[in-house]
Amino acid sequence: MAAIVTGLIPILRTAVDTTATYKCRSLWFGLLCVRLVVLFFAELPFSKLDADFTCNISTPGSSTPDVCTKFCFNERFDKPMIVAWNFMFVMVVISVLLMELFTSHLRTMAQKRSFRMKADEKPEAQGTEEAQTVATAGGRGKMIIDLHKDRGTVGFYLLSIALRILVEACFLFLLLYWNPHALRDEHTCTKEGCKYVCILRAAPEKRMSIYALASISDIIIACSVLFCVYSIVHYLCNA
Repeated sequence: MAAIVTGLIPILRTAVDTTATYKCRSLWFGLLCVRLVVLFFAELPFSKLDADFTCNISTPGSSTPDVCTKFCFNERFDKPMIVAWNFMFVMVVISVLLMELFTSHLRTMAQKRSFRMKADEKPEAQGTEEAQTVATAGGRGKMIIDLHKDRGTVGFYLLSIALRILVEACFLFLLLYWNPHALRDEHTCTKEGCKYVCILRAAPEKRMSIYALASISDIIIACSVLFCVYSIVHYLCNA
């Protein structure tokens, strides 16, 4: 639980402590937090995967041949499942941070333009970004990006969301084609001299973890696709 709290703190801090915002920003950070929580609990049944894997290897008068057990385990789990899950989460974070970096760039450009106008004593020549600055109660400004005024910003926003959809689609492929066959209740090794029957303990619970990860990915893909359609119709077609 300490690990998940440690992971949520920087995400929530980034979502709250910001000097710029844009449409559906809270939604993406919220889904990112939910995905991290689901990922954390989905990995729990796999924490002792080697101990849950047992083969009927017993020879009278000798110890259990551990080499055959390890070979059967590697044959059964021949894909890096947990590493792939975590890597895909990192890619999702990168897709969210792309828009954050672009927003930070817009904020910096707006500040530079504002300083230049103050130096030239021409406050009436404000740019479009400065017009979107809203003063907060504490005196600080928060820039709200108006997607109606810049198609380039809308295009970059859609690009980051398209990247997120691609990452989630790849993640679903890994979940549905890499993992289910490895989580069968029974497995028979094929190596000569190690043809034993092996059993995976708590296989239904592990399969449920995969279904939970697939469900949150489906939700993220659905939200992303719907927002892309909305953005194209609302910001591009009606511009």
